[in-house]
Amino acid sequence: QVQLVESGGGSVQAGGSLSLSCSASGYTNSMYCFAWFRQVPWKEREGVARFSVVGRGTYYADSVKGRFTVSLDNAKNTLYLQMNDLKSEDSAVYYCATRRGSPHACGEPIADDYNFWGQGTQVTVSS
Repeated sequence: QVQLVESGGGSVQAGGSLSLSCSASGYTNSMYCFAWFRQVPWKEREGVARFSVVGRGTYYADSVKGRFTVSLDNAKNTLYLQMNDLKSEDSAVYYCATRRGSPHACGEPIADDYNFWGQGTQVTVSS
């Protein structure tokens, strides 16, 4: 089992920045793909960023590319999401997640592919 705990959400004005953290514990040695998702009540959960442990490759949704940065501190078992130039449409509950599977097949983050989830943290951007 893997436990994920997010922190760092909050309220910010448009154009501002927030940094999210996701602390992982448990059996994380075989988890090679870590991702951030977000969800608003009227939409499906959207994968916004992904970090691959092998090769340290990243993926970003077009909507956040150039504004968000995902990173992983292996020593601290912590995933981060730095969010800059925030827009009102970035308002959502943000979740971190990880999955079992091949270390070479992280790809685009799809919610159904991920096995372990944090509880979520609210991000609200006011215009």
